[in-house]
Amino acid sequence: MTYFISDVHGEYCLFFRLLDKIKFSPADRLYVLGDMIDKGNESVRLLNAVSSMTDASCIIGNHEYDFLKYYRAVMRETHDGFDEVLNRLQAYFPSDTARLTWEILDWMDRLPHFVCSKGFVGVHAGVPLFPDGTLKPLEKNPIEDFVYDRNFKNPKTLVNDDRTVLFGHTPTCYFNGTGEIILYPRRNGKGYSRVHLDTGVALTGLLGCFCLETGECLYERKEEI
Repeated sequence: MTYFISDVHGEYCLFFRLLDKIKFSPADRLYVLGDMIDKGNESVRLLNAVSSMTDASCIIGNHEYDFLKYYRAVMRETHDGFDEVLNRLQAYFPSDTARLTWEILDWMDRLPHFVCSKGFVGVHAGVPLFPDGTLKPLEKNPIEDFVYDRNFKNPKTLVNDDRTVLFGHTPTCYFNGTGEIILYPRRNGKGYSRVHLDTGVALTGLLGCFCLETGECLYERKEEI
């Protein structure tokens, strides 16, 4: 099975409880659509875990993108060697400092800003569209379009593509009050044109994922929020 999740925001334990709940196995594939860091207390622990999963693929979200901009600024400003750079970067994650290494920084710096296949396109925030709803060529758009878009979440947005576009970035609780994943069926009733994945875990305590083959949404909730 092919699963999609977004905006885990440092919720390491909740993330793996959800994978246990869906009985995720090496025969499955998981796509993590950005914003793995911040808000929760185990951002770097989560990064280390997902970066080592051979059955998972990740893309960059706005929180990783902003952190990498800070990383480059620190590199430009610091003249006391790489140890001082790493110390400053580790301080970015005060509750999870020691786990941040140069290896995970290099991994983050290589993350793509979209993923696509025959049946889907995965982005963090949105994808640029032509007026008729067709997708603009993905490779020709700046990364900011993929990590910051605030228009794609509009329920009235028309997507005219044979593939399902999956995205997060804006908590769905602002639209449905619950934080559950929002599915936008195609007009012909065959599958979904868009799947809005951000369950707003920091607000709702809810983390969810979507199975592409079955169209099922599966959830796990924090015990306290």
